[in-house]
Amino acid sequence: MDIDFAIRKDEPPAITEASLPDAVDLYEKWERSNRICVMFIKTNITASIQGTVEKYDKVHPLLKAIEDQFQTSDKALASTLIMQFSSLRMTGVKGVREHIMRMRDIAARLKTLEVDMSESFLVHYILNTLPSQYAPFKISYNTHRDKWSINELMTMCVQEEGRLIMEQGENSVLLTVDKKKKDKRANWKGKDKMQPQGGIMKKDVTAPNSQCIWVRPA
Repeated sequence: MDIDFAIRKDEPPAITEASLPDAVDLYEKWERSNRICVMFIKTNITASIQGTVEKYDKVHPLLKAIEDQFQTSDKALASTLIMQFSSLRMTGVKGVREHIMRMRDIAARLKTLEVDMSESFLVHYILNTLPSQYAPFKISYNTHRDKWSINELMTMCVQEEGRLIMEQGENSVLLTVDKKKKDKRANWKGKDKMQPQGGIMKKDVTAPNSQCIWVRPA
């Protein structure tokens, strides 16, 4: 028995009293195949669309209804992916490789949904999602004659990330040393202003040349 006969062949004319035996056999063959196909499809489709296709008892209209449901789902998925893609931004220096790979993955998924974008556009868009620390790097690309592929962009961004991290480390060391110097100077100034403990300075008007003498409290 050809189980998929009803899928491969259109529904034959309905049986009447005037139908010939061959026509009757053909219709019965198609009807059995149609019943099996419909039952098999309905028991194996995702639960989220079962309610919308339950009314169909012919395989061709059933398949068309399922196709329409998935087209609607694809449109919704494409909208979701576009929103994700447009909202992605890097907020720090680290993680540029993962950021680019994520954007490239979303772009690839959109392409399967017939939402295509050129590699040149993707490179420019990704550059615009990088934080302000990468501004000199972006200027360098914009003034460069050659165009980069996504892989080349990733390689160059990872190198720039390493340079920025090293630069931040050096700046952190300089700030720490400078702070220690300022704290040290502040401590010395504080010591100069402090009076010796255990006594006070008084001016003895009876002493020759009005010299100051140290008087220890009683």
